[in-house]
Amino acid sequence: MKISLTAKFTKILAQSSQRKLAYSLLLIAYSGILISCNEKKVEETHEEEKTSTEVALTESQYKTVGIETGFVENRNLNKIIKANGYTTVPPQNSAEVSTLIGGTVKDIFVLEGTYVNKGKVLATIQNLEVIEMQEEYHSATANVEYLQLEYNRQKTLSDENVNPRKTFQEVKAKLAAERARAQAAKNKLEALHVSTKGSSSVVPIVSPINGYVGKINIAKGAFAQTGVSLFEVVDNSQMHLDLNVYEKDLGSISIGQVIDFVLTNQSNKSIKGKIFGINKSFSNESKTVAVHAKIEPADAKDLIPGMYVSANINITNATVPALPKDAVVRNADKYFVFAEEEEHKNEKTKEKEIHFKAIEVIPGTTDLGFTEVKFVEKINSNAKIVTEGAFYLLSAMKGGGEHEH
Repeated sequence: MKISLTAKFTKILAQSSQRKLAYSLLLIAYSGILISCNEKKVEETHEEEKTSTEVALTESQYKTVGIETGFVENRNLNKIIKANGYTTVPPQNSAEVSTLIGGTVKDIFVLEGTYVNKGKVLATIQNLEVIEMQEEYHSATANVEYLQLEYNRQKTLSDENVNPRKTFQEVKAKLAAERARAQAAKNKLEALHVSTKGSSSVVPIVSPINGYVGKINIAKGAFAQTGVSLFEVVDNSQMHLDLNVYEKDLGSISIGQVIDFVLTNQSNKSIKGKIFGINKSFSNESKTVAVHAKIEPADAKDLIPGMYVSANINITNATVPALPKDAVVRNADKYFVFAEEEEHKNEKTKEKEIHFKAIEVIPGTTDLGFTEVKFVEKINSNAKIVTEGAFYLLSAMKGGGEHEH
């Protein structure tokens, strides 16, 4: 048809009166040829795209692989929010033990890792100023005893108008001053855990809480300075988690929610906890908020502060479209499921083939063996989805894939 048209236009070209018409007809004819070629290329491109998302199995392959299909179901799944954090203890359960008075370390009675009770003597130091404190206390208490007798005598004389009232007031003032001096000396000794009785230069360093001794920063014979940590004591019975939650997830977090977490470097055991506090300010510049979760003492006994954890915060259950988790496969950074399509007969082998099409999905939470799926494009509600053998189909289609669990 195209050749005959060209021959006719050649004859028309010979006639000068019809030359302009001929050029127009030639342009239309050749344009039709180009459009036809372009349409063919587009069809071939679409065919290539179609085949890149499809895979076909023969009946024998279908049975050998063990393909199983099912339908998208509405499942009540437990939604989660993932968060990272670390183990820690409340401030009242961690102590940096120091001394209120400097001195030379005389004895050390514990080792790192030792469990101690509150009041346990960890070490002793020597300082001669303590003897002076004790002497001052003894002197003040002796003066109080004498002035108390004098006060009673002067009060009697004053009441009988024998002595001037001024003398009685002077004794009363001296008695109050000595009592204050005695109490101050007593308070100093008690703060140092030194007895008010006797005379000794030894100052005990005691644990302020129950817990395990951490780092020991002193040595026998060294000088212990005030304000410097000598021991660390940690009570792990109140261990909790500090989790970093992003701003977008805060609306789903509430006190009382249960969490499951594993130690980042020891992910062989899942431990449960419960949220008891949510910070009302951002942590530094990370745009995350600290969420605090309590751990049961029985589970916390083997933990130490500073361990990094990966946690799942369990949100309220929701009914969502879901498939068995083995139905979802991953290729590169995308996720797919396979829908079974119509059967065809191979023209060459005359064998029946079953076709499957890869459909992109966005997976959500996984719970009880099912994964929430959101389809990128709408599909038929009656579509048969491959629930077993999807990984094999992905391998056959792309030459390899990565299974998403």
